[in-house]
Amino acid sequence: MSPVIAVLIPCHNEEATIGQVVRDFRAALPGTLIFVYDNNSADRTAQEAAAAGAVVRAEPLRGKGNVVRRMFADIEADVFVLVDGDGTYDAASAPRLVQLLLNNSLDMVNASRIASSQLAYRRGHRMGNAVLTGLVARIFGSRLTDMLSGYRVFSRRFVKSFPALTGGFEIETEMTVHALQLRLPIAETPTPYRERPAGSESKLRTYQDGARILRAIVTLIKEEKPLQFFSVVALILGVISIALVIPVLRTYWQTGLVPRLPTAVLSTGVMLLAFLSLVCGLILETVTRGRIEAKRLHYLGLAIRFSGAADEVQPPWRARANRS
Repeated sequence: MSPVIAVLIPCHNEEATIGQVVRDFRAALPGTLIFVYDNNSADRTAQEAAAAGAVVRAEPLRGKGNVVRRMFADIEADVFVLVDGDGTYDAASAPRLVQLLLNNSLDMVNASRIASSQLAYRRGHRMGNAVLTGLVARIFGSRLTDMLSGYRVFSRRFVKSFPALTGGFEIETEMTVHALQLRLPIAETPTPYRERPAGSESKLRTYQDGARILRAIVTLIKEEKPLQFFSVVALILGVISIALVIPVLRTYWQTGLVPRLPTAVLSTGVMLLAFLSLVCGLILETVTRGRIEAKRLHYLGLAIRFSGAADEVQPPWRARANRS
């Protein structure tokens, strides 16, 4: 039985590129339904996508994370190909990515970017990606090298068990942490990455979006690894408390007096906060473990509508979806 495949393309002001992206994926995966979700574009993105043969829908709530959440909720398929509409990702790699997912019964295949030029993947973006990916790898596990790639293939189990809580470009980080936290079967494979075509403009704001992604990582660490997070907070508070009390103790040992009583009280309060933080981490770690178990059970409860290796990715694919 052939798997049902859906190509999902979130878009905002991609009039210059979306038509070619849709045509490229139609050629790479013939017969597959391609869905373009227009995210409040001020240009002809929707019209160009429709003219190229895509099923076009609208998501008024701004932000890539909001669009992905809507896509994952609306569309039914066995395999989901998620790609940006900026024309930088290689559509010809899609059959290979799908094949890898199906043959190995994976839940996610991440397309790591191999830049064709310096302009395609600027040094600052590459460095920021490496730092953020390394931070997530250190906390949640090192299984991906390009956490911020916008080109991925998912199983239905992943898509329908993924909460999608973030609203913007942090969505890639959330998807990565979801896969690592539940220890899902995933893989990564290199794919070509080229610069944007002439006439298109990047929506990524390097520093603002980088700061948002970093904030999302810290939030995910707090929520998914609370013992580690609050242990670090407790350690910092403990060091501050000790630093405050050392001069007080030195004076007491020399004179037998405590002339800096406010400092002593402050040190005691900070140390109490350190212990309170550690206790909060222990309690929240138990709560988080129960939540992870619930997420895992929900994931396992989803029916597998297609399983087993596929010898070749070939048409016709059948896609089922509720047309608007």
